[in-house]
Amino acid sequence: MLNWSKQFSIFCLLDNHQYQIEPHTVECMLAAGSKRSITGSDMNSLDRLQQFINKKKSWLFGHLNYDLKNEIGLLTSSHTDHLGFPELFFFEPEYLVRLGNDTIVIDADNPYQVYHDILESTPAEADFTKSITDTNSRLSKDDYIETVRKLQQHILRGDCYEINFCQEFFSSDALVDPLVMYEKLSIVSPNPFSALYKLNDKYLICASPERFIKKDGAHILSQPIKGTAKRSSGQREEDELSRKNLYHSQKDRSENVMVVDLVRNDLSKVCKEGTVHVDELYGVYSFPQVYQMISTISGDLNDDISFTDIIRATFPMGSMTGAPKRNVLQLIEKYERSKRGIFSGALGYITPEQDFDFNVVIRSIMYNESNRYLSYQVGSGITFYSEPESEWEECRLKAAAIDKVLRSN
Repeated sequence: MLNWSKQFSIFCLLDNHQYQIEPHTVECMLAAGSKRSITGSDMNSLDRLQQFINKKKSWLFGHLNYDLKNEIGLLTSSHTDHLGFPELFFFEPEYLVRLGNDTIVIDADNPYQVYHDILESTPAEADFTKSITDTNSRLSKDDYIETVRKLQQHILRGDCYEINFCQEFFSSDALVDPLVMYEKLSIVSPNPFSALYKLNDKYLICASPERFIKKDGAHILSQPIKGTAKRSSGQREEDELSRKNLYHSQKDRSENVMVVDLVRNDLSKVCKEGTVHVDELYGVYSFPQVYQMISTISGDLNDDISFTDIIRATFPMGSMTGAPKRNVLQLIEKYERSKRGIFSGALGYITPEQDFDFNVVIRSIMYNESNRYLSYQVGSGITFYSEPESEWEECRLKAAAIDKVLRSN
């Protein structure tokens, strides 16, 4: 499917990698080519997006940039954008391939021809990819630790309770084949909300473990991640101890419950009174390099709530911002050194019935083929009780799979 998709200037592959995190829908989807599309980079992008959705019942795939916060919250950003993803982009695909456990569904004018072409597609000779050993950081370790301490002073003063602070690693002269990079990342770190997304000369190579938000009929849910522990590659007993320590960690539980409260508040803006519930609190899930603490919050939507109503109420996601949300958005802009762009945004799809499912764009490589700029960002939730050195180590742990892929030949 990926070899076949290389011919298109726009495509979106969403891959579950056979995880069964509930609610589970489609194992893998590939949307390729564009019948129609919408690009938004102004202060009325969401209004135009809703008009685009209402115009025709169809499948739509695309992304929401983190910096859509400026339209939603009437905020500003001043950091330089080296990657160039628009604030939002959605397209109706010419071809849609859906893989289930034992089914293949192809939406196309001639699905049998598409099926044949995919089966006959052979790997193209990989574009030259060099290992990237010279990634730079916008922050030194000492700068990072000092910034965390400044953020803790804001918490002490009552400006916020918890804040997600991120840093960027980048290469300004990267020559890579995004399909090869995605295949390598999928081997090292297969995750349930993985994706390979191409928008002309821009690529998102994503190994996300986190769902942002999903709608099924009148029911909506969010599954924020807060809490990370390294898995042991040695004894099973050590690995199990790491899992138990995460589950009982007061620091990780406090981070998690603060985000759960934030998500409950966000969902209550669009859900019927009394229907917002925490379905699971402090669930610990296994991933290749880490254990993650995941909670699930759900509710029943009010009547006549649109897609963009929901996005205005819930975006950016609490797990990548903090609480209270508006305050931390301003602090993030002040203390981070890079424009987040599509990082900590969302990628996903909308069905013809206007159900949808979106991930959180984390554990991802972003690449601009034209200017050869490659970037990845990592962050962690800062509370008053955070140990700055430990937060630095958590960031490096989250980047381990990407570092391994970039340094491989």
